[in-house]
Amino acid sequence: MGDFLRPVGYVGPQGLRALLREGSLVAEAARYGARSRTDRRVRGSRPYVGPGHPASSEPVLLIPGFMAGDYTLAPMAAMLRGAGYRTYRSRIVVNMGCTREAADRMERRVESIATKRGRKVSIVGHSLGGMLARGLAARRPDLIAGIVSMGSPVLAPGAVHEVLLKDAELLTRLTRAGFGGLMSADCIAGACALASFEESQAPLAPEVGFTAIYSQRDGIVDWRACLDPAAIPVEVTASHIGMALDPRVFDEVSRALVGQRADRVARAASADGGTGDHQVRGIASS
Repeated sequence: MGDFLRPVGYVGPQGLRALLREGSLVAEAARYGARSRTDRRVRGSRPYVGPGHPASSEPVLLIPGFMAGDYTLAPMAAMLRGAGYRTYRSRIVVNMGCTREAADRMERRVESIATKRGRKVSIVGHSLGGMLARGLAARRPDLIAGIVSMGSPVLAPGAVHEVLLKDAELLTRLTRAGFGGLMSADCIAGACALASFEESQAPLAPEVGFTAIYSQRDGIVDWRACLDPAAIPVEVTASHIGMALDPRVFDEVSRALVGQRADRVARAASADGGTGDHQVRGIASS
């Protein structure tokens, strides 16, 4: 892995003790189950239409982490839909391979959603998904309203537990052995990796909101690498994997999206006295 992906000062969690912290996933899944049952009871007691069932309008794209797929963020999507958001899958089955190619696919996905909805899109990304979101936000501020990352080591993508490093090494070996479409050495150490990293460090437009959720209990990535200076940091108590399940993290994601929209509305109202609605310029509403 290229040294630029692990700058001086970032080392990542190490050893069995760090991995054992991920064992709290069991408790986090239990909390999700309890919240899910409560939410179902509440929804069942409300009328089919009305204030209890907010209309879905705000588009949110969810991007999973390394070696994960859309299914890992299905609980998050369900929670956001319950809060009135219209959620979209990334269409990633397993998030591996060239990050630059993945970013290009996600750009086309965001553009498609923005065109369909006639408005900018928010992105919620877990781990690598958050890093993809960060790069896309720098690349296409005309399409992206804001991003929320969860356990995404934007400042040092290589500051991760050796288990992930071995997974990446295995993928590169399989690619060299003739299994295409996995991950080449250039994707983690060469020009491709450098270009992807530099894009994720590019400045964000002032109108693009960014909230970085992190946990000091993270057993997979160096939590300090999640503290992008461009982001509003929000600390949670969760494992790395459990961020995708823990309802306490869901609540922080929802608060972040609400706060980002409020900022957009206030900025637009201050600028021109408008409503602050974030329609996409040059893209017709459908």
